[in-house]
Amino acid sequence: MPDAALRQAAVAVVCVPAGVGLEVLLIRRAERAGDPWSGQMGLPGGHRDELDRDLLHTVIRETEEELGFDLRRARALGALDELQPVIRPMTVRPYVFALDARPVLALGPEVASARWARLDELGQASSITEVFHRGELRTMPCYRLGEDIVWGMTYRVLQPLVAAV
Repeated sequence: MPDAALRQAAVAVVCVPAGVGLEVLLIRRAERAGDPWSGQMGLPGGHRDELDRDLLHTVIRETEEELGFDLRRARALGALDELQPVIRPMTVRPYVFALDARPVLALGPEVASARWARLDELGQASSITEVFHRGELRTMPCYRLGEDIVWGMTYRVLQPLVAAV
């Protein structure tokens, strides 16, 4: 049971059909001072605001702010298990959404770029990477997509979906 005092956040796992499989939407976060995930590959989403009714509202609001499309038009398939990042005292709830086709993206200032990745290709792209974390060089599991490396919290969110494919 997560600590009620922890800050809450939500991320969107947005899926679209791709041939016989599914693609998932990934973003590269913009470089920003003070953001521990600055410049990393991730999923759209963010922190819950006081005005958000719940975390589902949070992820819908954040996705629209970051990518310019409305997840209320998507099929909400459900929530995945809540996770706690290693670097911040908070909880993150992933929500899975399905769209019939890729939406038009309008990147907000928090997003440097966006890309689609097939879930089956992520499985084939399993690798390891070295990151400097908490004063140490650590080896972490990841997905390598050319120059893009998906690791950490995003890897942990996607790993059960990739494994299911």
